[in-house]
Amino acid sequence: MEMPELSGTTRHALQEAVLSPRFYTTDFAAIDRLNIDALRDEFEWIRDEFAHDYNKGHFVRNEEFNANFDDMPVRSQFIEFLERSCTAEFSGCLLYAEMTKHLKDPTLRAIFKYMSRDEGRHAGFLNKTMADLNVELDLGVLHTRKKYTYFKPKFIFYATYLSEKIGYARYITIYRQLQKQPNGIIHPIFKWFEEWCQDEYRHGEFFSLLMRSQPELLSRANRRWIRFFLLAVYATMYINDARRNDFYAALGLNWREYDQDVIRLTNHISTQVYPVTLPVDNPQFFHNLDACVEYDRKIRALEKRKDPIAIAQSARLRAAIGTRLLSTYRLQPAVTNEATRWKGLDGFPNYPGPGRERATAA
Repeated sequence: MEMPELSGTTRHALQEAVLSPRFYTTDFAAIDRLNIDALRDEFEWIRDEFAHDYNKGHFVRNEEFNANFDDMPVRSQFIEFLERSCTAEFSGCLLYAEMTKHLKDPTLRAIFKYMSRDEGRHAGFLNKTMADLNVELDLGVLHTRKKYTYFKPKFIFYATYLSEKIGYARYITIYRQLQKQPNGIIHPIFKWFEEWCQDEYRHGEFFSLLMRSQPELLSRANRRWIRFFLLAVYATMYINDARRNDFYAALGLNWREYDQDVIRLTNHISTQVYPVTLPVDNPQFFHNLDACVEYDRKIRALEKRKDPIAIAQSARLRAAIGTRLLSTYRLQPAVTNEATRWKGLDGFPNYPGPGRERATAA
């Protein structure tokens, strides 16, 4: 039977690249063996938070979505933003659904089921917005044909926690900017970001709890892995967003200031669970990331050429990026203490402790 022709957007989303969203799989049996009894009460509390489904009625499109967006600014970059976001949200939906299928602990199964529900809702909302723009992203094809990357469970926890928290930081920073400068609202979907990003924050709270329930994940050699994933997430976002500076300018944002604000916020939030974070206040930190952006710009300019000199120059520049990132990784980390630890999101429900009344939701 002949396969139907795929849309250009679907083909693009299927591509594997260093800076592209990925689909993940892991050792589900190893996760199933985790013992969470020491924090069982807190897990059950957060399960009930997910069951509440605060945003059940939030993702409802209104008449603003029926406008003609053919002449909207940075239309192609906006479509790419939707594609990347939709792919990332769908990745989480699939991973959490697999957790639900493989885990036996009823509390963990319920939590992953609720998180898969949230991510599926986000992906669907993004996909409908793409359809408004006459762009097709076939999620069924992505499900069956996109390559899955295997990560050990602890790497899944580190990466997914940061993905959820940086997702919160990105969305809330854009939302607050557009509240101050509504002329940057190039599409109504940005008006949905405030409540949307609270889903991301809540998912991160669960992974924070999951890591706290397994103290070995936060000690000894694993501290080096924590720093590695922090740097990987920050550097990927920084280089990606530098490539799309016109898109952020259309929103009224300077991409560099935006990314640095997001990194600082995510780094601060991460102190809620991580014993070490990255020294983002060290001037060398962003100096190195800026150098990586410049090397990447030169690499992309060389992509139009296929001659041996261009290939050699590209290889040298890629090595320079690696050297800069290694130098950044070797900077003295910031050690979390009670004075610097993230105290929680204002107005957001926090675990009240066993036997105490449930906190009022924001």
